[in-house]
Amino acid sequence: MIALSACGATADKEESSGGDGKPVTGLRLMVPNTPGSGYDLTARTVTQVMQDTKVASGVQVFNLPGASGTVGLQRLVNEKGNGKMAMQMGLGVVGASYTSKSKATLTDTTPIAKLIEEAGAIVVPKDSPYKSMDDLVTAWKKNPKKLAVGGGSSPGGPDHLLPMQLAKAVGIKPKDVNYVSYDGGGELLPAILGNKIAFGASGFGEFLDQIEAGQVRVLAVTSEKPIDALKDAPTLKDQGIDLVFTNWRGIVAPPGITDEQKKTWIDSMTKMHDSAEWKAQLEKNGWVDAFATGDEFGSYLTEQDKAVADLLTELGLA
Repeated sequence: MIALSACGATADKEESSGGDGKPVTGLRLMVPNTPGSGYDLTARTVTQVMQDTKVASGVQVFNLPGASGTVGLQRLVNEKGNGKMAMQMGLGVVGASYTSKSKATLTDTTPIAKLIEEAGAIVVPKDSPYKSMDDLVTAWKKNPKKLAVGGGSSPGGPDHLLPMQLAKAVGIKPKDVNYVSYDGGGELLPAILGNKIAFGASGFGEFLDQIEAGQVRVLAVTSEKPIDALKDAPTLKDQGIDLVFTNWRGIVAPPGITDEQKKTWIDSMTKMHDSAEWKAQLEKNGWVDAFATGDEFGSYLTEQDKAVADLLTELGLA
């Protein structure tokens, strides 16, 4: 079982870096939102695989929710030099750091690893008049404020950023988008099925059961290439829209850790990633492998931070 703890910055027991071939000990992974969330699932899956494969032992996972992940982000930045702690995060924390006016930013952290990606999907109810992205975009451009788009994120989250970037890609001002925020996919789906919004934008995994049941139709997926789980769904690029959008999740550590501490985290993540157990979890959860570590992840994080900041500034949210 994974231990849960929400206090103390370091483990009391003797710590090991794993350099002797033994499992790493004393590691703690913070989840900056509530149990049961996507970040929580990812963090607990990661630590379980680390322990099952003897990469690490006794890894502690703890939740520190608040302000869309920025309470946890501030805690992480305050843990400067603590090489035993890291935080599960993703695109949502990037946006929240701006919309919540957080003093701490992800550029203050030490990038460890990008783990997974999940493409978005543009969906409509089965009886929608929009049969293709061309139909939808034509109507959307005529009156963008009339056509409501729903997402399961607050402003700055992935489901908000997707339709804003889509609007820019098709020539609509993001400020003109009528975005309706729902509290996750559990609220978004009834809004789509009840025709309360013109279309929905969210991770494709939110809709798989309803797609298979024929209750909703996928007009496009936002990945570079078609998705195995939705083989009949074209990408945006297939339909002439130059946009690729993926929600992603990764792990960052506090600022000021040593090179050796950073290497311990990266080596642990790499061994975890290369295991058969992790590959099985990718398939089980429908996650796309997007592994990148250290400076490569750092460069990606910097690009994402700038793109999100520019978009939210344009919307007056940053």
